[in-house]
Amino acid sequence: MQVTEKIHALKIPFQIPVSPETVLDRIVYSYLVFGDTITLVDTGVAGSETLIFDYIRGNGRDPRDIAAVILTHAHPDHIGSVKAITAATGCTVMAHGAETGWIKDTEQQYAARPVPGFHTLVAGPVTVDRAVGDGDVVDLDGQIRCHVIHTPGHSPGSMTLYFPGEKVIITGDAVPLPGALPIYDDIVASADSIKRLQKVQGVEVLLSSWEDPVFGSDRIAQRLDAGMSYLRRIHESVLHARDQGRDDVLDVCRHVVAEIGLPPSAVNPLVARSMASNLSVAGKTGMFDE
Repeated sequence: MQVTEKIHALKIPFQIPVSPETVLDRIVYSYLVFGDTITLVDTGVAGSETLIFDYIRGNGRDPRDIAAVILTHAHPDHIGSVKAITAATGCTVMAHGAETGWIKDTEQQYAARPVPGFHTLVAGPVTVDRAVGDGDVVDLDGQIRCHVIHTPGHSPGSMTLYFPGEKVIITGDAVPLPGALPIYDDIVASADSIKRLQKVQGVEVLLSSWEDPVFGSDRIAQRLDAGMSYLRRIHESVLHARDQGRDDVLDVCRHVVAEIGLPPSAVNPLVARSMASNLSVAGKTGMFDE
């Protein structure tokens, strides 16, 4: 779907094979910035290049117009098809410096974060041609500029892209979605990143990975508040579990999942990893305050 004059959103369905008997249906968004060339923000899982290329052709363009891919972070549903896309187009790949190791060596990522079905989700590694960081301005074919905002928490090098000419921010997974799986490495950094996004002025469209576009400054403010409230609720539930004497992180995860109403499948190593982050700062106060 076309979101602004130059930015389009593409919803990509995929499945995570949790076990031989169970798969989880998921979606992720990729974004296309149309100018003289095309910039692709995130690439979905392995095989998503077919949907992306078909969408580009459906808008009267050639997939070989893709000049750059910007990856908001290195997780499988964002980098999965970048290998096929670079092979087909010869495009430049950009990511935050803290994410480049897991993009250039996907086996390193799998060893550190063994997501179920990882090798069906990620086609393989690619070279990161340009590492970008907080405050960088990326000039896309001389017509469109985006500003890089480092928004860690979900991952160390997660970043948000701000397009002032389009009044758009693309946040990746930086803003937790209430009711979705809580996936983050650093609860404090995640809260700080939301606070930072709340201060960005002039934004009329929020584009993230797991939900439809959010339009209007008031709705965006509400959405950011809801993300912060979700983090607070999770943290309070973790503290409740700790106060009950639960000291095993998977047991804490079970408690939190039940208390906040997530499905039993949410009790898994990735969510438990998030709970470990909460436990590591259990005595910290004020992280959710302005």
